[in-house]
Amino acid sequence: MFPKAANSGTDIVCIELEDGIAPKDKDQARKLTLDLFTSPLDGKGAELIVRINSVRDEFGLADIEAILKTSSPPPAIMLPKVKTPDEVKWVDELFSERGHDTRLHVIIETNAGLEAVYDIAKSSSRIDALFFGGVDMAAELRCKNAWEPLLYARSRVAHAAAGADLDVIDVPYLDLEDLSGMVTEAELVRDLGFSGKGCIHPKQISSINEVFTPNDEAVANAKKIITAFKKAETGLVVIDGKLIEKPVLRHMERIVAIASRVSEKR
Repeated sequence: MFPKAANSGTDIVCIELEDGIAPKDKDQARKLTLDLFTSPLDGKGAELIVRINSVRDEFGLADIEAILKTSSPPPAIMLPKVKTPDEVKWVDELFSERGHDTRLHVIIETNAGLEAVYDIAKSSSRIDALFFGGVDMAAELRCKNAWEPLLYARSRVAHAAAGADLDVIDVPYLDLEDLSGMVTEAELVRDLGFSGKGCIHPKQISSINEVFTPNDEAVANAKKIITAFKKAETGLVVIDGKLIEKPVLRHMERIVAIASRVSEKR
């Protein structure tokens, strides 16, 4: 299934060792997963990640121990249910001592993690992204797993990621038959500042990619604004009758960078 997933058009392929694996199968899953990395893997442009168990339980400790023992670690791991910056720092220090370059993706899905998310986001230079775990978060906050009740939590995670210059990825949409609902939610999180949204089935990927990929009109407009500011001698320009201030440049440059990256992958 792994090579197939790597060719699905997604940006990240994550192998699951946590909630999706029964306790009786954890040891076997861990071994089979780490065995994949003993020879070079072609991710077809996708980033390859392993979601381990929480480092506060026995399975997570076993995952970390196994990664430290191997000379061919995964390029990145996903840390679930993170509550404190110290968890991330501990993993970082262990990997540094071992000489592993493994990157980190951190899931914010606990009330404690939400409270500490700003410190967590800046706890390690290995972190590439924060992930919002909506299902667990709703259970922690004793609220309905819906847009409105989780808006504050999503916003807080997005703000922390922006402050640390990290990507921020939203929870997957669990109703596989409701693609329109998924697209609506993806558009809402995009407008909130999220970089992407998780998927649990290949049929969700193309719609998610479309939402988070700037269209030709947006790219052309971004390039026009960037060019105008390069020629201007002030922090303000007027384009198509609209007054645009210089801070907007960061967003325009991001649009062009995303479009360039998508073009490279194609």
